[in-house]
Amino acid sequence: MRKKISMIFLWLLCAPIFVLAQTTVTGTVTDADFGTPLPGASIVIKGTTTGVTTDFDGNYSIEAETGSILIFSYIGLKSKEVTVTANTINVALESDVSQLEEVVVIGYGTTTKKDATGAVQLLTAEDLNKGAITTADQMITGKSAGVRVVNNGGDPDAGINIRIRGGSSLNANNSPLIVIDGIPLSNQNPAGQANPLTLINPNDIESFSVLKDASSTAIYGSRASNGVIIITTKSGTKGAPQFNFSSNVQVGTLSNQIDIFDSAEYVDFIQNTYPDSAGLLGLNGTIYDTNWQEEIYRTSYTVNNNLTARANLFNKIPIRASFGHSEIAGILKESQLDRYTASLNIAPEFFDQHLKVTINAKEIATEKDQPDGGAIGSALAANPTLPIYDPQGGIFGGFYQITDDQGIVGPANPLALLKQRERNEDADRFIGSAELRYKIHGFEELTAVVNTGIDYSESTINEYFLPSAVAAYTVFDGLPIFNNFSPNYGENQIKRDHLLDAYLNYAKDFEGAINRLDVQAGYAYQNFTTQGTTFPTTTENGFRESQQPFKYYTELNLQSFFARANLTLYDSFLFTASVRADASSLFSEDDRWGYFPAAALAWKLDEEQFLENTNWIDQLKLRLGWGLTGQQDITGPVGYFPYTALYDDGDPTVGYIFGNQVVTTYRANAFNPDLTWEKTSTYNIGVDFNFFSNRLSGSVDGYIRNTTDLLAEVPQSEGALRNRFVSNVGETESKGFEAALQYRPIQTEDFNLELNANAAFNETYITDLDNITQFSSGGGIGRGTGVNIGQTAVGERNRTFWLYEQVYDANGSAIEDAFVDQNGDGVISDADRRFIPFEPKWTYGFGTFVQYKNLDFTANLRGQLGGKVYNANLLNRGYSLAAIPQTDSGFITNTLDLYNNGQYNGFSDIPSDNQALSDFYLSDASFLRLDNITIGYNLKPFEDKKLALRIYGSANNLFVITDYDGLDPENFDGIESAPYARPRTYTLGLNVDF
Repeated sequence: MRKKISMIFLWLLCAPIFVLAQTTVTGTVTDADFGTPLPGASIVIKGTTTGVTTDFDGNYSIEAETGSILIFSYIGLKSKEVTVTANTINVALESDVSQLEEVVVIGYGTTTKKDATGAVQLLTAEDLNKGAITTADQMITGKSAGVRVVNNGGDPDAGINIRIRGGSSLNANNSPLIVIDGIPLSNQNPAGQANPLTLINPNDIESFSVLKDASSTAIYGSRASNGVIIITTKSGTKGAPQFNFSSNVQVGTLSNQIDIFDSAEYVDFIQNTYPDSAGLLGLNGTIYDTNWQEEIYRTSYTVNNNLTARANLFNKIPIRASFGHSEIAGILKESQLDRYTASLNIAPEFFDQHLKVTINAKEIATEKDQPDGGAIGSALAANPTLPIYDPQGGIFGGFYQITDDQGIVGPANPLALLKQRERNEDADRFIGSAELRYKIHGFEELTAVVNTGIDYSESTINEYFLPSAVAAYTVFDGLPIFNNFSPNYGENQIKRDHLLDAYLNYAKDFEGAINRLDVQAGYAYQNFTTQGTTFPTTTENGFRESQQPFKYYTELNLQSFFARANLTLYDSFLFTASVRADASSLFSEDDRWGYFPAAALAWKLDEEQFLENTNWIDQLKLRLGWGLTGQQDITGPVGYFPYTALYDDGDPTVGYIFGNQVVTTYRANAFNPDLTWEKTSTYNIGVDFNFFSNRLSGSVDGYIRNTTDLLAEVPQSEGALRNRFVSNVGETESKGFEAALQYRPIQTEDFNLELNANAAFNETYITDLDNITQFSSGGGIGRGTGVNIGQTAVGERNRTFWLYEQVYDANGSAIEDAFVDQNGDGVISDADRRFIPFEPKWTYGFGTFVQYKNLDFTANLRGQLGGKVYNANLLNRGYSLAAIPQTDSGFITNTLDLYNNGQYNGFSDIPSDNQALSDFYLSDASFLRLDNITIGYNLKPFEDKKLALRIYGSANNLFVITDYDGLDPENFDGIESAPYARPRTYTLGLNVDF
């Protein structure tokens, strides 16, 4: 006993020495979920900069004082602090599931990723595309399963087509609702702005929330049948002032050309095939080598500059302001877009943080020079042996044109079409909102919200034919007459869209079976008006003459009541129920209101006891949802008053001429008093998961969608005011599957590797069209009125071609006008045409992110499996006789290069209208595109300063792997005729934070 007391006394006496003594601490750092070693984990002595990292086996060794604190950390895992009391300290780091707490913006509120009950995807800065980004849509292309984004070519302001799960309608609008900071945008773009997402500077975007299923979109009711994309912009800071300057320069080159004859090949082709026309080769005995495609295209460039400031004024008012300028010279000559953007976000709080006021204001001004797109088609047809400029100077501003005694004949000089026409499209647009969010004093669980907004734009279009312009040239008495700098078209437009949302929100946490209740109810109002004047002209006596201006005015009003409740039970079950009642001015009073309920259930399996010992599961959630949404946006085909008899001012082009004055008349418009809501019902089942300490995460969804009372433009009975008008006919059924995965196999202090992939399957079938079996859905192929290949038919997929099956000879060559007799009746008729869908069933995207210390690398690819493209160039330029006009017109034209071993691989004569309806012109549209790669380097040159730099370079549209024989397989409408080529773009950029 005495010996034990002595030992204790000695230990107490020596304790201060032990505390201050240096000791070598060793151990192993492992993953708590797997027990596997963590290479590269960081161990730092708290309060110092002294530290080490673990080796490949997770082992470490550090000199530390007894009693000091070691901080163990590893990316993606929770840090742990351990006091040094022994020479061996083994640490197991647990999963950090903070990313599951990421805020997801949904309709009229927010949730978190772990509490979302619908098919909702959050895309933040690290998820978005990098590189040559000039519009917001480019940031999400290929990044979200089931979201297909296709632009209309390489135009700087190219229109876009966004489809979430393929769209739900036949002729009504199929684009998703786009909401920017609480303002739902109109589906009608201002004149002069083709891309609605040009409105917002990509540098201002914080995140995208993509709402896919009806249970998440039904709160938006009538405008949400095709999904919702919610864009949230960056806000101010409550900390110290922050500034950012970003700049990049982009250079674009022509990535591909349509394969037509070059000059030497063309000479050989004409001399051997049509020797009688050889005299039309060249000019005055000189054979020129003109590549007209290269002449109309150029090296494009873009310069983007953005400046952002974030601050906390008076330590009470978070504020963010930004200014951006983009100068874009398109790859097609004379294509130019200058865009100026400014944004302001202010979010002060008052009354002890009970009242929060959020003000968002965005201004965009665009100045666009829109070239004559006809130059692309002319470049395919123009004779490559002719000169660009007239050696004699000529009367066409120096450009060479083929003429006869009536004027220009044959394809117009492609470069002259670009240089001798000017079309200015200028637009100024402002979108602003003010939201007041008041947490009621004494009843803090109840919040009142009022949000008001406006989207206002003014647009001006002026088109001129410049001096010696081709279209302004006419011959009288053998002399050319020009109307120098003649106005050809003009338009002024004003759009005003107003918004008011007012709702109450009650949210309260409870103890017991009910964990949380969140209830909303409110009213929404939107009014869309567009008014403008067009100034058409006509050619009179060789001069451009102005016609009577044509004024227009449209208005659409939407009013709604909505409610939603979210309930959490036993920490495991999430219930969501919502209902919205919508009224649209497009329908009569008897059919004006539509009612759209939705419900969803989510079960957080990871919260259940039977999985509590499964340490590799961070999140596992099962979702079930159903919802009904509406559709009323049919204004494109039928205007804004489709349900009532209306007399409208006629177009000046169909007026009566009295003397020198054109007088328009009132005309009766077609109408349908029985129009009502198109309705879409969607069932969705999904699983969200996060495994292995955030290493593997993702979601899988399957859905069935049925649309009834389709708003479709269908044939009308004889005697109707129009032969086609909109009616509620039929049903469609869609089925689909989506999967998104993210894998982070390596996450250390110095090295990170992430892989992501998504894939989606979708097909929509038409199950009923009432008493109609099928009808034409357009699809012009350049063969005159009525020769269309698009068809809508019961039992077939939506968006199909209706074509004959081509017959081939033993050598694999197509036999003209020979088709498979599908029904075996011995007669080739419409009954032998097949329905061929041209939309792909599968779309996909995948990418990687690699970081080593300050260096990072990103690559993204995307593509589709299946789908078809009808090559209208092959139809209209893919036969040898296309080079020789059918009349003695004194000119010859180019054709596709189908020469092979001395034989022309195409047809010889002009294809008949029946031949034009052959699947011979179809090609598989499957492709894989390397969308972008980006290499960046981050550096902080001054350790004690805020200054941080990032330098990066990127390349976009590097290559496309495809069997398609045209220019580009990525084609939304399925028909390629004279496409605006997408450039291959290289970017060098700089970001500075200070």
